[in-house]
Amino acid sequence: MKALMIQGTASGVGKSVLVAGLCRLLARNGVSVAPFKPQNMSNNAAVTIDGGEIGRAQALQALACGIEPTVHMNPVLIKPEADEKAQLVVQGRVVGQLHAKRFREDRIGWMDTVLESFAQLQSEYDVVIIEGAGSPSEPNLREGDIANMGFAEAADVPVWLVGDIDCGGVFAALKGSLDILSLSEQARVEALLINRFRGNLTLLDDALAWLEETTHKTVAGVIPYLALELPEEDSPFRHISDNTHNKTQLNIAVIAYPRLSNHDDIDPLASEAGINLRFVRAADQLQPADLIILPGSKHVASDLHWLRENGFVTVLEKHLRYGGKLLGICGGMQMLGAAIEDDGIEGGSAKGLGWLSLSTTMLSEKTLRQVDQPAPRFGGQRVTGYEIHHGQSDSENRDLFPFAACSDDRQVWGTYLHGLFEQGEFRQAWLKEIGFSNSDGKDQHQRTMASLNLLADALEVAITPELLAPLLRHKLK
Repeated sequence: MKALMIQGTASGVGKSVLVAGLCRLLARNGVSVAPFKPQNMSNNAAVTIDGGEIGRAQALQALACGIEPTVHMNPVLIKPEADEKAQLVVQGRVVGQLHAKRFREDRIGWMDTVLESFAQLQSEYDVVIIEGAGSPSEPNLREGDIANMGFAEAADVPVWLVGDIDCGGVFAALKGSLDILSLSEQARVEALLINRFRGNLTLLDDALAWLEETTHKTVAGVIPYLALELPEEDSPFRHISDNTHNKTQLNIAVIAYPRLSNHDDIDPLASEAGINLRFVRAADQLQPADLIILPGSKHVASDLHWLRENGFVTVLEKHLRYGGKLLGICGGMQMLGAAIEDDGIEGGSAKGLGWLSLSTTMLSEKTLRQVDQPAPRFGGQRVTGYEIHHGQSDSENRDLFPFAACSDDRQVWGTYLHGLFEQGEFRQAWLKEIGFSNSDGKDQHQRTMASLNLLADALEVAITPELLAPLLRHKLK
């Protein structure tokens, strides 16, 4: 088996995480393995070693494999800008906009591109683990499908179908999903997986026997519920706060505007034991906060308008008057400047909030670059990350790296660098700069790898050895 595709009964059942876990399991056992997702829809992207952008989940999966991410790991990326409009990225480059009313027709032409990228990975690696998107059983999306069974049939790869028992209804979801598939697609499903089980496994004995009998499919395994510290592509709201102000903690509020992007920038801060962090969508939820973060945005002007319409500006002004700190990341930094000039790239010009002395012009060519360099102002600590933005801002202060701007009173900071808090020593140095001295200084990479290894351990125990064997057979020569 040189390829395996993980499809799910719905979005959010754990496909991305299970692919990452399988990749980690194979890599630890000496298998040359790479991840692949034909089509992704997400505003959380990463920059690849070959200078393109892909979904954040595929970058995590590449990390699990121990390899650098490339554009071929996610050849079609759809980045929503409005309810019926999205930016289309093909093999790492923006090629235009995608409109909902033409989605099914337009995507048919992408199959050749997707198969080309898949073939490229197969030529470089012994095994490719493929992630589906959403569900393969949506009647309105099956025609012209390149993300699930349409791709599996064209590439002739086997499928494991996963359902999430923590959501409830997993047996109906698995059986119902199979029933909607065509006969050839049903035959392509080699096994079923049940994810996020809590409790005693013997409680499922009768139900598992029923599922295998009625579907004529093997249950590959039941994966336990795991507390993992992994970046999530579409669910930033796992960071839950008790909303109390403790003097030993740093209280952080992150504004979750409608077109929030790259929210995993926040994960290293949320992982600190001394930090109390929460995402908020209402102005009256901002306080108490020592630091308020304006994260990335896929549609800066509209999210800035949303801030004004929903009363955030008044609360932010009061926050600054009382000595609070503000951090803007990428689009969030652009909002904090004087103005945003946009001739239709993201949706129109706008007056900024005026707390940073910079202005931004939106350009058609997107900046995409990886960054790895020391930060002299912060003790020369190493900073890694990536830039991914249409806007170019004037008055960027190179001496502030990794920040592009800072107010004279050091209350308001701005950066274009995503992932800047991954390196623990730099994170510790900057948090000390804003008045928090209890940072653990731990690299987020350590936390991520610990979770990936925990996940791989669980999969190795839970999945039937006979089903894993064909994947593990491909050892590095």
